[in-house]
Formats: sequence, C-alpha cells, structure tokens
Amino acid sequence: MVVGGTDTSSNTIEFAMAEMMHNPETMKRVQEELEVVVGKDNMVEESHIHKLSYLQAVMKETLRLHPGSRVLVNVWAIHRDPSIWKKPLEFDPIRFLDANLDFSGNDFNYFPFGSGRRICAGISMAERTVLHFLATLVHLFDWTIPQGEKLEVSEKFGIVLKKKIPLVSIPTPRLSNPDLYK
Repeated sequence: MVVGGTDTSSNTIEFAMAEMMHNPETMKRVQEELEVVVGKDNMVEESHIHKLSYLQAVMKETLRLHPGSRVLVNVWAIHRDPSIWKKPLEFDPIRFLDANLDFSGNDFNYFPFGSGRRICAGISMAERTVLHFLATLVHLFDWTIPQGEKLEVSEKFGIVLKKKIPLVSIPTPRLSNPDLYK
C-alpha cells in the first residue's frame, strides 16, 4: 500500500503546489491559516492537520481537478462536468468549505479515490500524507518559479495522472526561527 500510494500522493502534492503557485491568494490564505493554527515558531504536527480546514479544501479541490487515475470510471470528466460543478475548470478550494463532500465514494459527483469495491485502500494514509507534506512546505517556505519560466498545470495521462511538465520552484524560508530549518 505504501509503494502503491507513492506516485499518486507525490503527484497530488505537485499539482496542489502548482495550483497554489498559480493562485497566489490561495497560497497566502493557507499560510495565514497555518500561522493561526501552528504559529510562526512551530513545526506542523499531525495534531494540527484536522484544524486546517482551508488546506483540506485545497487538497479536495486539487483532487477534483486532478484525480489520481481514470481507471474504470472517468472521474476526471465527472469532476469537470459543468452540470455538477460551478466553473468546473477553475481552481476554487472555497467550494469545499461549506460542502459536505468527503472521500468515501458515496457521492457520485466527487470520488477521487474511487467507490464501492474498487475504492482505494489507502485513503486515510494518502489524506494524512498529502496534508502533512503540503502544510509543511507552505508553512516553512514562500514559493516562486524561476525567472523566465512559465507555470504550467497541464496533465499527462497514464496509469496515474501526472503533470505534463514537472514543477520547478524556488523555496524561500518565510519563518524567522532558523532552528525550524535544521
């Protein structure tokens, strides 16, 4: 399960970072939420994750736009259906703040981990891993793309969904406590 979830989790993190860098107001809002929940002199811990509702919405929106795979059911098309989603091609985590959508696969408008007998066995691990990595990356650093580069969020289809062009970004420490970077 750990090996099977490595590609999909790392791809989800890469897509989420690319979407936040493409939508700087989203990145800023996640950083503000982290400052309130975690504080500027602390590292992100697992106990913080359930309090990060906007970051959870960012992950859900990332999985809506970039689901891990298209095996059996075309989740990619369902998650972009304008009869189901308002402005389906826009990255908008706010749509998940008041919505009661989870990863259980019971709502057939949103099931990035599949549903029924084919549901992903690693949902819980993937959710924790992706949220903890994203929280840590966004909390510790400001992110930019190299000068002259264009941020591309296009997809490459395969067994798992990947970014067509890998994300290249520059981290800049954003917290004042140098011990947090050791």
